[in-house]
Amino acid sequence: MIKTTNSHFAPPGPPAPVVKPGEFLFAIIGLDHDHIGGMSDGLQEAGATLKWIYDPDPQKVLSYLKRYPHARAASCEEEILLDKDVRLVASAAITARRCELGLRVMDAGKDYFTDKAPLTTLKQLELAKKKVKDTGRKYAVYYSERLHSEEAVFAGQLIEQGAIGKVIQTIGMGPHRLRASTRPAWFFQKVQYGGILCDIGSHQIEQFLYYTGAKDAAVIASQIANYAHPEYPELDDFGDAVLAADNGAAGYFRVDWLTPDGLSVWGDGRTFILGTDGYLELRKYVNIAQHSQTQRVYLVNQTEETAFDVRGKVGYPYFGQLILDCLNRTEYAMTQEHAFKAAELCIKAQMQAIDRTDRKV
Repeated sequence: MIKTTNSHFAPPGPPAPVVKPGEFLFAIIGLDHDHIGGMSDGLQEAGATLKWIYDPDPQKVLSYLKRYPHARAASCEEEILLDKDVRLVASAAITARRCELGLRVMDAGKDYFTDKAPLTTLKQLELAKKKVKDTGRKYAVYYSERLHSEEAVFAGQLIEQGAIGKVIQTIGMGPHRLRASTRPAWFFQKVQYGGILCDIGSHQIEQFLYYTGAKDAAVIASQIANYAHPEYPELDDFGDAVLAADNGAAGYFRVDWLTPDGLSVWGDGRTFILGTDGYLELRKYVNIAQHSQTQRVYLVNQTEETAFDVRGKVGYPYFGQLILDCLNRTEYAMTQEHAFKAAELCIKAQMQAIDRTDRKV
């Protein structure tokens, strides 16, 4: 069963431990976004052991202790940072505060695993880069729409095998359901969440870089708007952008908070990947009006037209790779350069965006 809520997609993965119980301990600091559940589940399915949970709100901690009864509630952040047995700290703090926490974690000699977007300003990005360089610690990012989607993982494998030739364009669509009444106040404050292109746009930019194999890209054009929620004047409920990669590939994506209630899941996320010898379509979360069909990766190339059912067959290798990278000081899960480049581009897309609505904020 796929677990879905208004803001969270955390499919259960098959256990694929890369370490023995107790060999890799991690802790959680910051429970402001439901993505922390997917992050924690992925690490534990890969063999990691959750030791501590901390958040300033004790009610949030109690809720997560029910989900992870083997963990312990920390009395403060410092109790975790001083624990020499903890190798990694995972966090889904308020977006604008993720960087400052990461700096403290790395200063404590631990690797850091944050929800996307990993930071909200270019100044924070420079601080994070410097801290990584100075400490040798990792600033890993949970770009879940690729890392925690078997369809997205399988698409990467097909591309690596040459199934569609050289990738020359990606088109990403990342609609989300808002359900405003369930959101905390910070979610509607742009200084806290960073804007829609910085926030959920980060998923799309990371996928563009990954599937095209680009090391860098330029934001050719971007725009934002608040079309349907004037009661939340700082909310962007729509955004899109055009990208050009350093290797010649092109990209376009659209994100929004306009998913209608009639959809059976939180968002009809799709990715289209065009290659020189074929194309892929990823229907990650739903085939609308065809709930009995499970095929969600479609391939057309010079030899075949195929629909693949990959659910429960591919798994989520990122989490095991991240654990081994932390232990071995390698970069197989995701390079630091890639994680930071996606963050940089989503901030620039937000900064450059033309606002299509007249907002008084």
